[in-house]
Amino acid sequence: MAAPVVGRFAPTPSGRMHLGNLLCSLLAWLSARQAGGRVVLRIEDLDQGRTSLAYTRQLEKDLLALGLNWDEGGLSAGAPGPYCQSQRTAYYEGQLKKLQAQGLVYPCFCSRAELHAASAPHASDGELLYAGKCRSLSPEEAAARAQKRPPALRLRVPGEEIAFTDGHYGPMAQNLARDCGDFILRRSDGVFAYQLAVAADDAAMGVTQVVRGRDLLSSTPRQLYLYRLLGLAPPSFAHAPLLLAPDGRRLSKRDKDISLESLLGAGFTPEEITGRLAFCAGLLDSPRPTAPAQLLPFFSWQKVPKEDIRLPEGLFAR
Repeated sequence: MAAPVVGRFAPTPSGRMHLGNLLCSLLAWLSARQAGGRVVLRIEDLDQGRTSLAYTRQLEKDLLALGLNWDEGGLSAGAPGPYCQSQRTAYYEGQLKKLQAQGLVYPCFCSRAELHAASAPHASDGELLYAGKCRSLSPEEAAARAQKRPPALRLRVPGEEIAFTDGHYGPMAQNLARDCGDFILRRSDGVFAYQLAVAADDAAMGVTQVVRGRDLLSSTPRQLYLYRLLGLAPPSFAHAPLLLAPDGRRLSKRDKDISLESLLGAGFTPEEITGRLAFCAGLLDSPRPTAPAQLLPFFSWQKVPKEDIRLPEGLFAR
């Protein structure tokens, strides 16, 4: 018998959710619910300088306003939480020690300027490839440099191809050494990095299905490598196309692009917003008012475009 599906939302409370965030949450909810699965809400607030409790409370209200409920997680959850990453530092420390015990972690003292000067952008998405400047420092050299500045911690990666099949984009592969390089596990300010926290949390929370934006597709091989090193069972992955503004630019919380707050304030009902998002994703043939539960019979990854979705001009105008 197949294991029960457990999907998740994992928003970052750094601002009001824009339509792209809502579309990804809708697809994650539909993918899990159509399989009879459960949904976990995890708050990815690792960087306390960029996130706030007020935004966390608001994003929970936003999700519930659209009918995107969850079964565990969020601010009011109990065991096996906590579900806010800012409260899970001790757990990440334990996972980091497992990697250190394998001799795969080393300190990196490179500044941001040095990284930009020494690294070439990844051809596909502009990521900087770490050139390995600190990889061979002796313990004495590392100790001397640590007197001047705290180091970040990096994971050594092999020149190995990590392959997987994405639930939307199909077969994918990445050579870790060539395509991403040694990556950060913990920043120099002590904040744990996305790759380690997300992989460790999905395993601890029993997540079996990860649905997230296409911009995180290149992170998957790194996380699969971490699952292997930590002896954790990986989930399946399905990445969704990004939702773009009518002019083709990416939606951003910083740019205060169309939020649920502004749309509700303009008189849109939650069903109207959901129906328009479902229309953009190819799930409906017209942008008619629809609740998430009413979309379950229509959901299929085969209907969702692989290319990024440009919002039709005037779709969310009154």
